[in-house]
Amino acid sequence: MGKIYATPWLAHLAADKRYAAMLGLGFSTGLPFLLVYSTQSAWLSEAGVPIETIGLLSELTIAYKFKFIWSPFLERYDPPLLARLVGRRRGWIIVSQIAVALALTGVAFGDPAHWIAWTVAFSLALGFAGATQDVTIDGWRITAAPPGKQSLMTAFSEAGYRVGTLAAGAGALIAADHYGWRAAYVGMAALMIIGTLSAVLAPEPESDRAPRSDHADYVTTIIEPIKELMGRLGRWAIPVLLLIAGFRMPGYLSSAMSMPLFKSLHISDTDIATVTKLFGFWIAIGGTFLAGFVVRTVGLIPSLLIGTVVGSASHLSLAWLAATGQGDFLPFAVAVGIEGLAYAFAQVVLITYMSSLASTEFAASQYALMTSLCALPGSLLAGASGFVIERTGFEVFFIGTSLIGIPVALLALFVWRNHPPLSQ
Repeated sequence: MGKIYATPWLAHLAADKRYAAMLGLGFSTGLPFLLVYSTQSAWLSEAGVPIETIGLLSELTIAYKFKFIWSPFLERYDPPLLARLVGRRRGWIIVSQIAVALALTGVAFGDPAHWIAWTVAFSLALGFAGATQDVTIDGWRITAAPPGKQSLMTAFSEAGYRVGTLAAGAGALIAADHYGWRAAYVGMAALMIIGTLSAVLAPEPESDRAPRSDHADYVTTIIEPIKELMGRLGRWAIPVLLLIAGFRMPGYLSSAMSMPLFKSLHISDTDIATVTKLFGFWIAIGGTFLAGFVVRTVGLIPSLLIGTVVGSASHLSLAWLAATGQGDFLPFAVAVGIEGLAYAFAQVVLITYMSSLASTEFAASQYALMTSLCALPGSLLAGASGFVIERTGFEVFFIGTSLIGIPVALLALFVWRNHPPLSQ
């Protein structure tokens, strides 16, 4: 074990302010998504909004899947005023965070029971602001630290993200229960100050300090990052991009049907909240830092293979839970713990890998493109998962999602054995 592993994680935070900034920025990325999706659905349900409408409103997160469309413009153009003060990337981070806070405040002062259009409009704005924040923070993370520090940057980003989702999930629900939904959403808007302060204190990469003057036309702005990435990957573009597209596909399918499985076993809402939110939070944190450790120990591509295998194999724990046919707390906690640990591990490894593929010049746009590629196939197939379970049952379904990981693992092994390292 190298010297770096003898150093406690808190010492890393103290030694390099980029890690501390990444923790705070990760927190701010964890807030918007649940507040326009899962948490908001609880408010809509209480307001008496029809279930069909609630289901349609889940599409308000569409900006997260198509953020690659406008991400190149955030690298081509400087934000007004802020670029000269804090640099291009941090300037856009602050702009997007202000937009998130304003959108959250707008949602807070809505009344979905009587004026759903207001809620839809500000929720759509919240989705675009949150997706834009993701793009700008990912761009900063990739360019602010060298490749050797990306695993730790990703680990601290994911740790902050998990805390942010805990605040936006359990925290917002508890606040709404005691003080009402308006106060809960205004409180979440106020928490965005954590990310803004982190952006102000974060060091700006030298490559982003010079104002951009090469403002290309629309088509060139969109195509150039894709062309650069494909050219740099060369003949490896197809296997590498297929690996990215397939890596989280089993996870998307599994996540879509895990909650219906729990409800079919008559597991109480309290037990679900305790295990998935509270216990699951610490499991995810453990998986996050375990991934950072493994990447730095065995290397990125071997870790990617490990992540593929353990991520897919973990679905067998849900198949086992379904086979028991019981909602006992201990088997439920064990199954969710295994799946959650593997998911967090695989997520960090994938983020680190995609970050290594993005160039410094097009970091934000290329990374946004790869995350969209990662999300789209699995999310589209997840829509048919309920029909599959009607025919096969939960046990066979989760075994099937686990087996999907086999060709992805073989592809990861092939890339590991044959693909030369990329130079940026």
